[in-house]
Amino acid sequence: MKETKNFPEMETSRLRLRELRLNDAHFILNLYSDENVCKFLYDEELYTNIDEANNYIEWNTYCENKNHNRWGIIRKADGVIMGTVGFHLWDRYNHIAEIGYDLAEEFWGEGYMSEAVEKSLEHGFDFLRLNRIQAYVAPENHSSIRVLEKLGFKKEGIYRDKHFFRGEYYDLYCYSLLKREWKRL
Repeated sequence: MKETKNFPEMETSRLRLRELRLNDAHFILNLYSDENVCKFLYDEELYTNIDEANNYIEWNTYCENKNHNRWGIIRKADGVIMGTVGFHLWDRYNHIAEIGYDLAEEFWGEGYMSEAVEKSLEHGFDFLRLNRIQAYVAPENHSSIRVLEKLGFKKEGIYRDKHFFRGEYYDLYCYSLLKREWKRL
């Protein structure tokens, strides 16, 4: 698979971020079929088969002319894929994108997500020329809120009834980080 210009492979001290591959499908199926991982994802049902995982990977592949991407988060020590991180709704004219991320439950609490999101922010601000990166997070998702606040995101407010999922409406906080506010950890 060819590396993309706007979304190249990147490394941190412990992680490698790379484009998702079809051989990641079983991991993606397990990730998005885990009720704990998906507890606050109010826009898609749990995955139930490998075709859903393959479609997700293909949707995020060759993203040069798309307004989204997704990197697989790989632990460098052993090559294990642990989660994903990426941008959605990339508005090239206004220099805005939304960031999203998820991590397999067995890797929670180790600081991996903060490390992966920080590298993504660096890429977004320095290479994609973003001025604003935003994230939507469920008010009860305290772990995700900690990641965002640790990295300097500011809570702007609440989007009331932002998602309709399984017969209910859900509120989401809107967090944002501007380039002029961002400080690398």
